[in-house]
Amino acid sequence: MNNRTHSSTAKKRKLKAAVFGTGFVGRIHVEGVRRLGTVEVAAIAASDPAKARQFADEVGVSRSSGDYRELLSDPAIDAIHICTPNHLHFPMAKAAMEAGKHVLCEKPLALTSVQAQKLVRLARERNLVNCTCHNLRYYPQVQNMRCLYEAGELGEIHSVQGTYSQDWLLYDTDYNWRIERRMNGASRTFADIGTHWCDMVEHVTGLRITSLCADLNTFHQTRRKPKGSVETFAGSTLPPAEYHAIPIDTEDFGAVLLRLGDKVRGAMTVSQIATGRKNRLFVEIFGTKGSFAWDGEKPDELWIGRRGSMNLLAVKDPTLMSDEARIYADLPAGLSEGYDDTFKQLFRGFYRTIADRSVSVVFPTFEDGLRQLRIVEAVLESSDSRKWLAVK
Repeated sequence: MNNRTHSSTAKKRKLKAAVFGTGFVGRIHVEGVRRLGTVEVAAIAASDPAKARQFADEVGVSRSSGDYRELLSDPAIDAIHICTPNHLHFPMAKAAMEAGKHVLCEKPLALTSVQAQKLVRLARERNLVNCTCHNLRYYPQVQNMRCLYEAGELGEIHSVQGTYSQDWLLYDTDYNWRIERRMNGASRTFADIGTHWCDMVEHVTGLRITSLCADLNTFHQTRRKPKGSVETFAGSTLPPAEYHAIPIDTEDFGAVLLRLGDKVRGAMTVSQIATGRKNRLFVEIFGTKGSFAWDGEKPDELWIGRRGSMNLLAVKDPTLMSDEARIYADLPAGLSEGYDDTFKQLFRGFYRTIADRSVSVVFPTFEDGLRQLRIVEAVLESSDSRKWLAVK
């Protein structure tokens, strides 16, 4: 085989991925990768061999391991998906890049901005494709908002507001590893879901959050931790004997005042104890000519506000979107695209870049993960000090 033929064959080979983590989001990553058609989920890693094997059998993957480092030594694996508890993100991403693997990491990228900066630097030094999984950018109507704003539909933005509200941790018997600082980090509710809101607003407007004033609160000072494991969003209805009380030092709720760019003002709340709200990511953006409102619980709808004419509720229709927004809507009007589709769209950009390093990077990178950790740290410090703080 000559070099030209060999090069052509290599470009066409199916990329291989390993998924680290077997919880709620690990399953979503496996399904999302498979939907691409160009990437094989080649291996699963978990905290112990039995857990890895069980999950691998459930999702139809032949290879599994209780030690992720074993998979990093395999030259056939091109990329790593990190879907583990937060405290493992930094060491796993670092080890994967040191082994020459491209990395897609769930957010937060690390526990601190110092750790995240090290990962950004390492990815740059090793020239590796890197992604922080801020997937919620990829709802078609979110991309539509961005394109409509860039086309001048809003005029000059003057304010933003919204919330990210859930109720899955409403009761003191609701428990997940995210509750505990040692596994999750110093912030829980804001770092877990508030950063999605911030990333979306910055993505749509192109503006950076420059300063903020935050108020965080922990309503459940203690929670009853189940004696066995509980999967994310699974709920908990165990009898009293199956719990033991633990102190809680991560927030249930937060409210944040924001400044974006030089002029724009904003306000948002974030809660994991918002009774009845299952997963409401709500964003409103107001400008001098119009406004947008988007609700993640009704993702195919975009409300467009006007002062001098009737408001409009636009339902997702790729034929009516700009070319830039249309590429993120794979289904025709009337067919909904939801949460799992956002992963597919993000993964598509990630693997396209691995296959062809000359294409533009159109997904959130480790730089974006670092950015959100700096916002989290400013939120924590502001809430503690009761002061406005600049976002570094």
